[in-house]
Amino acid sequence: MRKTFSLCLLVMFILIGCRSPLHQNVVIDWVDFVKWNGVEYDGIFNGVLADESFLDKKIGEVKFRVADHVSDPEYKTKDGDAAFHEKGTPIYSIKGEPNIIAVKSSDAIRGYSVYYSREGKKYRWLFQDMPVEKVNKIEIYQLQPSNTMERLTELNNSEQISHFIQLFKNSKESPNFQPNTEKGDPLFYRVVFYTDEAIAYLQNMQYDGYAYYWFPNETAILSNEIQVFFP
Repeated sequence: MRKTFSLCLLVMFILIGCRSPLHQNVVIDWVDFVKWNGVEYDGIFNGVLADESFLDKKIGEVKFRVADHVSDPEYKTKDGDAAFHEKGTPIYSIKGEPNIIAVKSSDAIRGYSVYYSREGKKYRWLFQDMPVEKVNKIEIYQLQPSNTMERLTELNNSEQISHFIQLFKNSKESPNFQPNTEKGDPLFYRVVFYTDEAIAYLQNMQYDGYAYYWFPNETAILSNEIQVFFP
């Protein structure tokens, strides 16, 4: 009887301990988001604001950064919350895009991070979604040791643009590819494809000293012909 009573106390202690606030403090891997007017906007990772002229008006400011400040997995997001933007960061609407907002960001190409509402339209910024016939400019950026993106080159010639896009289309999927790191970490690039839309299309690519590759679905190897576009 005494052993049974002791066992019950132990089980109760474990259950109470599991409910303790101390166990609510965990490290949360936040997805990039902004919540505004009751709507949660997710980051557009394959897109950048094409130009500041597409900004409509300032609709508000970030009120609270949840990353590094919230450790309760049951936290309910509220208006003005952002995953990674600091309090006071301006939020803008975008002309002709009622389901997309822009947030000022020094880390983003063109100076703004862009977000879309799942309640509006589906995610439409993958390479296969891009209207290639409307691409009128391509920019190539390289990540610098200072963790900033430096623009390397800009393509405006229609023949160059068409050739560059075709190289991406002709890339060969290689899901088992492993980059060569004998010379250090691969170089990291961002390629931005501009159309007449407010959101330009962005693709990441890398070069390990031997091969250029990018990530449409699986890792895909690009022809070394693409090297002519890199100064």
